[in-house]
Amino acid sequence: MATLKQAAGSQFSRIYGFGAYRGENVVTNDDIAGPIDSSDEWIRQRTGIITRRRADADLSVIDLAVNAAQDVLNTTGIAASDIGAVILSTVTYFHQTPAAAAIVAERIGANPAAAYDISAACAGYTYGIAQADAFVRAGTAKYVLVIGAEKMSDFIDPTDRSISFLLGDGAGAAIVGPSDTPGIGKTVWGADGTKAGSIYQTHSWQEMGANPELGFPTLRQDGPSVFKWASFKMGPVALEAIDAAGLTPQDIDVFVPHQANMRIIDQLIKQIKLPEHVVVGRDIADTGNTSAASIPLAAHRLLAEGTAKSGDVCLQIGFGAGLAYAAQVIVLP
Repeated sequence: MATLKQAAGSQFSRIYGFGAYRGENVVTNDDIAGPIDSSDEWIRQRTGIITRRRADADLSVIDLAVNAAQDVLNTTGIAASDIGAVILSTVTYFHQTPAAAAIVAERIGANPAAAYDISAACAGYTYGIAQADAFVRAGTAKYVLVIGAEKMSDFIDPTDRSISFLLGDGAGAAIVGPSDTPGIGKTVWGADGTKAGSIYQTHSWQEMGANPELGFPTLRQDGPSVFKWASFKMGPVALEAIDAAGLTPQDIDVFVPHQANMRIIDQLIKQIKLPEHVVVGRDIADTGNTSAASIPLAAHRLLAEGTAKSGDVCLQIGFGAGLAYAAQVIVLP
C-alpha cells in the first residue's frame, strides 16, 4: 500500500502586520439624530460613539478590502505573489457568487491564491485568524491574508433606532505567517443559533423579489438582548482564551474587543478583571461599529499611535450576528 505524504508547516504562526482603510466621510451624531428622533447626547451615552466613518457611494466593499490589503502588504513588505490564501469576512457584499475574496486577490496581484469569503459578521475577523493560524501550521499556505471589510451604510435604514446609527464603513487586514515562537493562541469559538433572531436582516432577497414593495433589506437588532449576551456571556469566553494560551489576565498588555458599544467594552473589562495597565482599543468613538473590520482597525490604530507596541500580548474577541463569537490571544506585530 502506498504511503500518503502529508503537508507539514511551521510549528507556530504569528501576525506580521495590520492594514487599514476607513470610510472617507465623517458622520456626526447630529447628522443622523433627526430621523431617529434622538440627540448627540443620547447616542454618546448609550454607545460612546461621537462620529462614525462612512464611504463614498461609488466605493464598494471590495474597494475597501483592496485598500486595506494593499496597506498591510506595504507595511510588511510581503509580496502579494507570496500570499497562499485570502480570507475575506464580510456580510455586506451584494453577490452570492463569485466570492469577493477572489476578486480582491486578483486586484492585489495574489493570483492564484486560494480565496473565499466567510460570513460570521462581527466575529468574522477572529474566525479568519483561527483559520489562517491552522493553514500556516498545517503547511497549506505560508502566508495568509485575512481581511474584515464592511460597507454597513449600504444596509442602513436612517430611521432605525436599533442598530443603524451605530454603523460605519471600513476594512482591516492582517497577514499571518510562520513564526519561531508562538504568536497566536488557541481560538475559543462558537455560535448560539437559538439567538439568531437578535441581529437580523429585515427580509430576504427572495422576499424582496416576490414583493418589491418591501424595499431593500436593512439590518435590525434586539439591542437589550444583544447587550446582555455580549456583556455577560463573552467574558467567560475571553477568560477561556486567556487560559488556553497558558496565561492569566495579569499577562495581558492590550485588549481589542469588537467595537460594538463602549458600554459593552467597559463591562467586558470588569468581567475579565483586566488590570488597569491594559491598553484598550476604543476605535468605536470616531469610527463606529464596522462589524468584521472593527478589530483589525482598532489594533492598527493602537500600533500606529504608539499606544500599543510590537511584542505586546493582546486579547482579541469578536462577537455578533449568529450569534457567533471567537477569541484568541495574539502577539502584536
